[in-house]
Amino acid sequence: MMQNTDRYMIDEMEGYSPNIGRLLSMMEYTRMTTLEAAANLSKEELDYRVDDQGNSIGCLLYHMSCVEEVYQIITFDGRGPNEKEMDRLHLGLNLGEDAHQQIRGNELAYYTDRLHAVREVSFKRFKEKEDDWLDEVSPFGPDHLANNYFRWFHVFEDELNHRGQIRIIRKHLERNQINP
Repeated sequence: MMQNTDRYMIDEMEGYSPNIGRLLSMMEYTRMTTLEAAANLSKEELDYRVDDQGNSIGCLLYHMSCVEEVYQIITFDGRGPNEKEMDRLHLGLNLGEDAHQQIRGNELAYYTDRLHAVREVSFKRFKEKEDDWLDEVSPFGPDHLANNYFRWFHVFEDELNHRGQIRIIRKHLERNQINP
């Protein structure tokens, strides 16, 4: 895992092939800044939605873990999620009103523990791969192809986008002095 002194270093990681290590380095930086954006929030703040619409910070954190888990299945197992997996992940992947009614009332540790557990699996599974695996191509939706490098870039690209939403929601909370 990334040390704060290594914050701005995209580099190889011990135990991983060179390009996989660099990819994981980028993913860890992204995760570190996501966790910083959500630090010290209460349950009420995690559940807050601007004008009672859009995503809550808690739902976004939950979504990030679900996206990473789906890409573990797609890339490491070489298949789409089965029905049981989709039943478990559907709410967090799609968000929406159902998610906002069900993913709420949790402490920050609920979300960070989930993110850490999923990331731990990713790191374990990446140890089994070599750099050439990143270049393997397979269908991406009905009309496109993608390699594993893009898929994992997409995992942290999605997280970066949602981290931006977290920062905006947090600024809205602070600006409006929303106190639980």
